[in-house]
Amino acid sequence: MKAKHLQLLGFSLVIVAIQLLTQFTNSAYHLTQLTMTAYYSLLIVGLCMLIGYAGQISLGHAGFFAIGGYISAFLTTHDLSPYKTKGIVAVLAKAGVLTTRPDLYGGDLLTVNPWASCIMALSAAIIVAYIIGGPVLKLKGHYLAMATLGFGIIVYRIVLGSGLLGAADGISDVPSFRLFSGIEITGRSSARVINYYIAWGLVIAGMALLLNLIHSRVGRALASIHGAEDAADAMGIPTAQYKLKIFVLSAAFASLAGVLLTHYNGGVGPSEASVMKSVRYVAIVAVGGMANLWGALAMSLILNYLSLRGYFGTFDDAVFGGILILIMLFAPGGLLRRQILRDIRHIFGAKGKDQGGEAA
Repeated sequence: MKAKHLQLLGFSLVIVAIQLLTQFTNSAYHLTQLTMTAYYSLLIVGLCMLIGYAGQISLGHAGFFAIGGYISAFLTTHDLSPYKTKGIVAVLAKAGVLTTRPDLYGGDLLTVNPWASCIMALSAAIIVAYIIGGPVLKLKGHYLAMATLGFGIIVYRIVLGSGLLGAADGISDVPSFRLFSGIEITGRSSARVINYYIAWGLVIAGMALLLNLIHSRVGRALASIHGAEDAADAMGIPTAQYKLKIFVLSAAFASLAGVLLTHYNGGVGPSEASVMKSVRYVAIVAVGGMANLWGALAMSLILNYLSLRGYFGTFDDAVFGGILILIMLFAPGGLLRRQILRDIRHIFGAKGKDQGGEAA
């Protein structure tokens, strides 16, 4: 069995162990925050791929998360009943794209099926990523960071100022996402355990995809781009294409996370598109190790869970901003970077040699 398969298996066992621990300690309520953490982790590992392997910084990934969440929320809550016999709405209804569900007042709503809304949200995020990724990824360093930050601010101001999207209140009453018979993504307490496994199962599937990508020819090309982009370009590697594709892939991960967390929470608000959310995601990737998917995932599990449980209180944003500053100053490669074990062995090996020399 390959090392990556053993890693995935080991992490799966950790996820099962956590759930069993909450069951034996009568603390199943922790699964709610752990499930939300899983969806945020889906975005984190995609962003780690972009920053750590393609070498591209993004301060706008909260925007892609919001695009997924808001589009799915709008489509699954906007009532199309007045138009059900007209034009494209009638065609979509016959095609099974639309679904009927009861509203809060006993009536019926005709809305887009969550599966269709998810596909539309993902498609929109991918299209936007392609449109902005082409010109933006030609920039480097702080210019790239400012451009992606600008994109994130644009999305935030749109969702905050649009009455159609609920403005400052966001969109609520988002229905559950029915996957198949009897299984659905929902925040109801009766479905905590199954939703916990659904969320982390998706994270594990995403990790398997990214690990396979890293250990392929594409992964080696990305490593060369990160190490020396000009040299990789001179060797005939299509650096622009690879950077754009990874940018789109990470945007799709963020959008999918937004869709699923919105259905799990039953709503979405403009805070999900805020600049500080993007800073938080970059901080988690940085502390986990810029090119270490497992390190980023581990830090996402710990830091997002602590944040969602309210351990940082009103200093939540300050904590993540401080983490990012400290990492950039003292450990630019991250605390859990891939070379950390080698560095530790080197340090202790050097000490051992010095002590041996003194003893002699």
